[in-house]
Amino acid sequence: MKKVFNLFVITCIVAGMAALNGCKEKEEIPVVTTAATTAITTTTATTGGEVTSDGGAEVTARGVCWGTSTGPDITGSHTSDGTGVGVFTSNLTGLTPGTTYYVRAYATNSEGTAYGNEVTFSTTPIAGATVTTTAVTGQTTTSAMSGGNVTADGGAPVTAKGVCWGPNANPDITGSHTTDGTGLGAFTSEITGLNPGQTYHVRAYATNSSGTTYGSDVTFTTLAAKPAVVTGTVSERTGVSAIVGGNVTGDGGAEILERGICWSLSPGPDIDDNNVAAATAGTGTFTCEITGLDVYTTYYARAYARNSAGIEYGADVMFTTLLVDFDGNVYTAVTIGDQVWMLENLAVTHYNDGTEIPNVTTPGAWTALTDGAFCWYNNDMATNKPLYGAMYNWFAVNSGNLCPAGWHVPTDEDFQILEIELGMTEADADLFGWRGTDQGAQLKSTSGWSYNGNGTNTSGFTAVPGGVRYYEDGGFFGAGELAYFWSSEEANAERSYYRRVRSRTLVGSDYVTEERVDRERAVKTAGKSVRCIKD
Repeated sequence: MKKVFNLFVITCIVAGMAALNGCKEKEEIPVVTTAATTAITTTTATTGGEVTSDGGAEVTARGVCWGTSTGPDITGSHTSDGTGVGVFTSNLTGLTPGTTYYVRAYATNSEGTAYGNEVTFSTTPIAGATVTTTAVTGQTTTSAMSGGNVTADGGAPVTAKGVCWGPNANPDITGSHTTDGTGLGAFTSEITGLNPGQTYHVRAYATNSSGTTYGSDVTFTTLAAKPAVVTGTVSERTGVSAIVGGNVTGDGGAEILERGICWSLSPGPDIDDNNVAAATAGTGTFTCEITGLDVYTTYYARAYARNSAGIEYGADVMFTTLLVDFDGNVYTAVTIGDQVWMLENLAVTHYNDGTEIPNVTTPGAWTALTDGAFCWYNNDMATNKPLYGAMYNWFAVNSGNLCPAGWHVPTDEDFQILEIELGMTEADADLFGWRGTDQGAQLKSTSGWSYNGNGTNTSGFTAVPGGVRYYEDGGFFGAGELAYFWSSEEANAERSYYRRVRSRTLVGSDYVTEERVDRERAVKTAGKSVRCIKD
């Protein structure tokens, strides 16, 4: 009986346990919803979800999955945002700008993975950076300062920034530009290599992966520079004038207001010295005639040009005016010691004030003169003017204006200085008659003297044998053999000093070449040659 009871009890227990097992709830996958997407940028977004039921089993993983196609799942990109039920937040990173994505929340328990509703969003596309152009300052003739400020990067790093410039509106980076760093913020740009006085346009720029954007167009003008000017050549010299050229090769970026030539007796003349403006302004070549010069005088001249920036000068040119008399006869000159002498005999027929000198041809009229006169040897101008110049009485010499302005007929002392320079002693120079050693030979030309009386002309004086017109009868003699030169200094009321050289002299019974110089006093009505000396 007892055994039967025990078996009954065991049977009841087993049946009860089976009944309990048959009443337990069946497990399922979780229930999850997807949250809306917020805080969307070019490469990130915020989303999430809520696990509202664990399905009867613990939620061991939750988050969101996403992709560029519908129905993303955890086999692709996904986050892991904790376990259990409740709300969670998911941060999406590494997204592509300007792209549409599909997002679903997920939750996983022992029964599997459940997905929430699908949400779509698009990342923000990358835009150009925002940049402003700053005002231009510090202009010089060839440079200026500018810059800009990158206030927004457009959603991507700014990899280059600076300014671009050019002569036309809206310059870009295909032309002249600076590179002044990367990233956000203000920057300063130095613009160089500009032309003076020119208007330029400048814009700031910023580059990111979407391209290059520009700030506003700002204009500025560089400072004008002084003009560029070159001095030209000297042409058409006379005794009192010359034509000098110039060329304005650049205006410095400003209008040429004046151009011309300035000159002086010293190097580096400027417009505070003598100057003459060209007839027209502007660039290019020009010429100016400078007048009021002195004969056989060395001058320095240079071109100038002026604009609003100032005056610029070309290089000096040096020239010497011609030694020319009132008639236009041109002479050369020679420097001997500290003296400058005409190299030819005077041949003028007017005083330097334009007054005509009488040409007296008849012998009797010549010897009776008490006023200035001239003649040609043998009254033959065509033959003898080129050879010997003119002959003058002393009254013409005493006028004080026989030689060109700035020159004079030599005094007796001038001749003595010349002779001493050529080696004559001072004691000999004070004597009368034939003095010295070879000073006459040094003065005489190397040809044209009769009886083999040519000189060495080592002085360069080039005395030629022009002869003399005799004071007593007005006759001519001595051409080819004698040279007489008046001094301006009178010895007494009737006579004045002169110098003479000649071909030969009689020594004993033989003639020998004369190499000395004669100092004597001649009657003032005689006709003699004249050599002028510079004042």
